[in-house]
Amino acid sequence: MTTTHDVWKITTVTDAALARAALDRTVTDGQVPALERARFLSDLSARLRRCLSQGGEWELVRALRNDTAAQESRLEVSLRPINASPADPEGEPALVCPLPHLRHPPPLPPLDRGVAGALLSEALLRADENTTTALDLLEEQQCLVRLHREELHHTNQGVLALHSELEATARAQQDLLEAERAARDETERARRLLTFLADASATIAVSLSPEAIVRRVSDLLVPDYAEHIDVWLFDEDDEPGHRRREHAAAAVTAARTDRPQHAGPHPGRLPGVDDLPPSALSPDRPLLAIPFGPRRLLGVLTLTAPGPRFDADTCVMLIELARRAGIALDHARRYEQYRDTAESLQRAQLTDLPAVPGLLLAARYLPATQGMNIGGDWYDAFLQPDGSLLIVIGDVTGHGLHAAIVMGQLRTALRAYAIDNATPGEILTLLHRMLRHLQPELYATALIARVSPGEREAVWASAGHPPAIVCSDDGGVSVLRDRPGPMLGIPIDCVYADHATALPPGGTLMLYTDGLVERRALGIDPGIERLADALGALPAPETEQDLDAAADTVVTRLLHDSARDDDVCLLLCHAPARRQDDETHTDPSGRSEPA
Repeated sequence: MTTTHDVWKITTVTDAALARAALDRTVTDGQVPALERARFLSDLSARLRRCLSQGGEWELVRALRNDTAAQESRLEVSLRPINASPADPEGEPALVCPLPHLRHPPPLPPLDRGVAGALLSEALLRADENTTTALDLLEEQQCLVRLHREELHHTNQGVLALHSELEATARAQQDLLEAERAARDETERARRLLTFLADASATIAVSLSPEAIVRRVSDLLVPDYAEHIDVWLFDEDDEPGHRRREHAAAAVTAARTDRPQHAGPHPGRLPGVDDLPPSALSPDRPLLAIPFGPRRLLGVLTLTAPGPRFDADTCVMLIELARRAGIALDHARRYEQYRDTAESLQRAQLTDLPAVPGLLLAARYLPATQGMNIGGDWYDAFLQPDGSLLIVIGDVTGHGLHAAIVMGQLRTALRAYAIDNATPGEILTLLHRMLRHLQPELYATALIARVSPGEREAVWASAGHPPAIVCSDDGGVSVLRDRPGPMLGIPIDCVYADHATALPPGGTLMLYTDGLVERRALGIDPGIERLADALGALPAPETEQDLDAAADTVVTRLLHDSARDDDVCLLLCHAPARRQDDETHTDPSGRSEPA
């Protein structure tokens, strides 16, 4: 690397101007680009001004460094004060300007006014060229800046439009999500209401008791759908001793118009429901009064809202539930009337037991406690013309009024056939023929026993009936398992046979229907064994002293652990071990008591 340098003394503004002009020529001859040249000269002028402002004498050192290996040259210019102490700082670093084409710059011109004038003129003209070049570059950059600004503006507009579109899309998606969530919630809520309506309808429909239906409606609706409810059944007001309750005006209006009514501080605007002013019984909470229907107006269901208002969908469900509850109540009322009629007819045909010297009689009849099972069970006891006693027990297949009517026909016919002192088997044969002729599709079982006071045996015949049981005075029990004849009314010809069994003094003959011994899960045989054990467990003195109490004991032991889904009949005939001097009479319930 080679280095050449020279020094220029700067004391006045003219010296500074000449130095700048000379260096301008140097960088111009070195073909330094105009922008780099202007930047270099601008920095040089700033340093010269600082030197002149500080005063004193300065020297400008111009150095040209030429690196032949790298084939590059550069100009270095530094300013330093003359006679400066070595301890003084060196000042600002040198200005550097690359010279792509200048290898041997000419020396600085001497301080000559003629040369100085030419240098200054040339520098002035070149300064304009530099300014023009800088302005052209500035204008070009400004054009580029404008283009970039416009492009950026358009880009920003596009970005803003894109953001606006994205925001609108996001809002639309949010609205869709909210609509979908609302629809899903609405669907789920509708599903819950329909499921509740189906389950509640099934729960209500299984009961045939109006009281149970009302209780179940209350359990279903409180507290989820009503704070509390009031059930007003019109037929309750007609019952003797029933205390009339005060009802809301909305309930009275619903009963009068047969339309649902809403009473609250604000209109409910519920579908199919009329709006009324607030109720005096509930001024703060809305009331919803729904008639029980639809076949006939049975009453009004009044609900107090569990919250500030009734929901429209819930209201539709409640109206439908009240409609179904009204159907269930109508069925229950009809069933009660039907059951009461059949039971009254059946009980009316169970005559009082006769008073027979030398024999004690006791009977029990219990209707079924479940379902519509008013059946054709009956018992009877009457004296024949020869003084013997016929005791009868029977069961007509089927249930309801028809079975009770057929049972009455059989009872009447049996008494008619017994007038000629016919045997039990002969009576059953005649009954079989009669039933086949009058009721070809109805069958019955029956067992008839004839007991003569003072004799030690009983004659009996059975038409498909559960076997009678005999208990001796020592507690021995025997089940009369002789093969019975077929059921009455079976489409075959049959002659029923008579059988005899011992009935010694102190012995008891028991006749019964299958409702006492038959259980669906166990069958009938285990029940007969239990009944025989219960009869054998009765103490003989107590049986003879109070046969009615003995009948109650037997029935209690057999039925205490099960509900009755069929009628129950029991008939006891006891031959006392000692002579009965006292006459007996029988009360209307079938209890035999000493006169």
